[in-house]
Amino acid sequence: MNKLYTDHIAGQLEVAAWQVEHCVELFEEGATVPFISRYRKERTGALDELQVAAIRHYWLRFTDLEKRKAAILASIEEQGKLTEALRAAIENEVDARTLEDLYLPYRPKRKTRASVAREKGFEPLALKLWNMELDHPERESEEALAGARDIIAEMMSESQPVRAGLRDLYQRWGTVTSHVARGKEEDAEAQNYRNYFDFSQRIDRIPSHRLLAMLRARSQDIVTVKVEVNPAHALERIARKVYEKKRRPSAGCRAQVETAMEDAYKRLLHPSIENEVLAAAKEKADVEAIRVFGENLRELLLAPPVGQKRTLAIDPGFRTGCKVVCLDAQGALLHNDTIYPHPPVNEKIAAMRKISAMVEAYRIEVIAIGNGTAGRETEAFIKKVALPEGVRVYSVSEDGASVYSASDAAREEFPDYDVTVRGAVSIGRRLMDPLAELVKIDPKSIGVGQYQHDVDQGLLKDRLDETVELCVNSVGINLNTASSWLLRYVSGIGPVLARNIVDYRTENGPFAARADLLRVQRLGAKAFEQCAGFLRIPDAANPLDNTAVHPERYALVERMASDAGVPVETFIADASVRERTDLRRYVSDDAGMPTLTDIMAELARRGRDPRGAIHVFEFSQEIHSIEDVRVGMILPGVVTNVTAFGAFVDIGIHEHGLIHVSQMADGYVSDPSRVLKVHQQLEARVVSVDLDRKRIGLSLKGLK
Repeated sequence: MNKLYTDHIAGQLEVAAWQVEHCVELFEEGATVPFISRYRKERTGALDELQVAAIRHYWLRFTDLEKRKAAILASIEEQGKLTEALRAAIENEVDARTLEDLYLPYRPKRKTRASVAREKGFEPLALKLWNMELDHPERESEEALAGARDIIAEMMSESQPVRAGLRDLYQRWGTVTSHVARGKEEDAEAQNYRNYFDFSQRIDRIPSHRLLAMLRARSQDIVTVKVEVNPAHALERIARKVYEKKRRPSAGCRAQVETAMEDAYKRLLHPSIENEVLAAAKEKADVEAIRVFGENLRELLLAPPVGQKRTLAIDPGFRTGCKVVCLDAQGALLHNDTIYPHPPVNEKIAAMRKISAMVEAYRIEVIAIGNGTAGRETEAFIKKVALPEGVRVYSVSEDGASVYSASDAAREEFPDYDVTVRGAVSIGRRLMDPLAELVKIDPKSIGVGQYQHDVDQGLLKDRLDETVELCVNSVGINLNTASSWLLRYVSGIGPVLARNIVDYRTENGPFAARADLLRVQRLGAKAFEQCAGFLRIPDAANPLDNTAVHPERYALVERMASDAGVPVETFIADASVRERTDLRRYVSDDAGMPTLTDIMAELARRGRDPRGAIHVFEFSQEIHSIEDVRVGMILPGVVTNVTAFGAFVDIGIHEHGLIHVSQMADGYVSDPSRVLKVHQQLEARVVSVDLDRKRIGLSLKGLK
């Protein structure tokens, strides 16, 4: 990569240029973010996965920018207008907007007022006025002067310094305003946006969620949105650039140029810069919303699993009943049925008998109950059933279960069952292993985002896929049980190799060793290098195959064990042996202390799930609906979503409570995601109850 870019990235991320260069080299070799951050710490100076991912984003952006530069240079050169100074300016630019400013005067365009004036021969006059070289412009015809002003206005609107100065003014001092559209004042749907019927805020201070809400309302023709600055200040900025380095203008020339300047600002510059600045603010808001979404998704994916336990899962319902499925410890469907414990059917006794029979017949260890409609009532019903000692009951988020039920993944797994059975299976499996089940669902449908349908969809997909990939690889995957949907997120694999791995497993039985991956169709040495360390084989003959130690380091671990005088299995199992190992003896050019320290840490946690243990959560028994909620109550809850303005909390009823950012702590909170996380259990005080709008306000102030 061009040194210009590596230096810029290094400055933006506050890392060394050589670290950026080495990361880019690894990307160009086909390495992934998880592989680089885990297994190439000497090459990168131990950059973490977020830093490596950020370098990758810049690398991709600058790769596209370099292609754009080549196209621009070719276009200008074809016109015969490419000077060495212009070439240098283009080649040394790192900002895409400035690059487009440089190209603007040379961009092929449709017929404009200025092009018509040029066709009429008014350009020489325009240049004389522009350069202040005409003493008596009033002697020219009005048609000629009007044409010259049109040319000057376009020159101003295409001037890179003028645009840069005006852009700076809008970005620093511009105000975003919104006003209700005519006829929408009393519209019922529009009332959701009534806060923006007459709203204004500095563009550099507006929170991302407000801007996205305004723009959504605009897309629905509920409000108009503008970016405004003081026109006098804007004209002053333009004049400063126009008159810079020009000789003292004659009064006549100045009058013509200033008339053109006012026209350029009103007709060309203001609409262009307004749209550009609003788009840039939207892009910034998108990035923030996507960041919050990614953090929420990460917490959800890394939620503690209950593990491989025989599970009874229930998708609750009233009129249509509760769909019940029984799963074995690997998540395979053994049985399905429907019970009707709630109104209008009210077959409670029959439902209890069915549940008891299924629990006994399938030796159920845990029960998963969806937290949607009738979820709380179903949980209360199940707790009245005489369950064997040790059977635990969990409330499980249903978000995305219906999406999975109708997906290709669900149809592939359960072609002979309807969506209700598939949904119940998904609820049970996400208790057993949230990560393995949630990767089958489009992240946008999981329900932990904010304005996810309004942000840049390409950027959203890239960032969420990256989040899933980092989560999958941070946990590690059982090679012999993982679905193709989970395997595709493993470093270096993707959809085709994931399917090939599953096909190989089906035809040949479980993998006995990591090295057997090289027998999978189309899985070559490079893919093996990228994926092997993230795949586990619990019963492998080589105990290192069930660790995060990469196969390229097996010989190193074997040498450590040999030097310690013990087998590899003992070296892994006995912490005291490892503690006596002097790692400095094993430092080499490609395996420094960061790698050696990582190896020891991975051996210490072999077979241990990094996600921790799951805990049963109990909601308050005092409330069953919003009518039971009273101001002053302190209620237990679980965070279900974190946004830029606050966090939503499940308190055990249909309506979730909101902890506004101003209520999250006794002091100031700038970023809710730094205070609360999805799945976090807490206690909060009720500060408001709005029965009409079905809203509950919560606070953490004064609570530890």
